[in-house]
Amino acid sequence: MAKREIAVKKYVVELSAEERERLEALIRTGKSAAQALTRARILLKADVSEAGEGLSDSAIADALDTSVNNVARTRQLLVEEGFEATLRRKYNPNSARARIFDGAAEARLIALSCSPAPEGFARWSLRLLEEKVVELNIVEKASDNTIGRTLKKTRSNPIAIGNG
Repeated sequence: MAKREIAVKKYVVELSAEERERLEALIRTGKSAAQALTRARILLKADVSEAGEGLSDSAIADALDTSVNNVARTRQLLVEEGFEATLRRKYNPNSARARIFDGAAEARLIALSCSPAPEGFARWSLRLLEEKVVELNIVEKASDNTIGRTLKKTRSNPIAIGNG
């Protein structure tokens, strides 16, 4: 009955003996990311080969306490991108912001913060440094928070030392 339900699916999971063995070993060790373990369990339950259970998406979702859409996406990922891609997290280049201060800009910021403060000021403030790095074209724009984090990271924050 379950095999008939899967036969009409667009993305059919049919694992080789080696793939089933890898998935079972992955689950047995349990030292992978939760997402990878869930996907491994989905693939084993969705497998229509002789050794597989060949369950429907809704049966798999109920058995593994996940959504039907997650089961469908896992099937699709296996068919479209392959076995390895299904178990590996995708890298999203948009998830991390590009660094504002590279090595050279960071060195110039540190040198500026260690230089004498502008006339009329006892010491550099983060706001003054923020304005000056833009004025000197060290970076296009930066917030005082970014300046503070950069100086703290390098342990050369004269502001923190001065407040001591």
